[in-house]
Amino acid sequence: FFLRKYTPKGFEAAVEGLLFFKMSGSTVAKKLTEITARIFGQYIGDGFPSGRKLLRRGLIGDKVADYYPTSIASKDPMYEDPDIQYWKLKQERMKRRGKGPPKKGQGKRSGKK
Repeated sequence: FFLRKYTPKGFEAAVEGLLFFKMSGSTVAKKLTEITARIFGQYIGDGFPSGRKLLRRGLIGDKVADYYPTSIASKDPMYEDPDIQYWKLKQERMKRRGKGPPKKGQGKRSGKK
């Protein structure tokens, strides 16, 4: 079309603006919400859950990782945890009394077969 080749870019926007006033009220409202959403970076929902609220929240992985202290054993290879040491001693005592865990393949279930 002849006018399109030789018209400035602003003219096309003005023509779209004139067409804007010829629309019905509901379509104008829809167009306005689309334009404002595009300008302000908002999301126009269709009424169904989209999960955007969850995505807007910040990630909490770093906070959770910082909450738990780092183990001393990971920093010092010579460190022995007293709880683990106590557990090993207890297992050793139980084995001597014959109350320790059974060898592999000799548990309760294998005796039922």
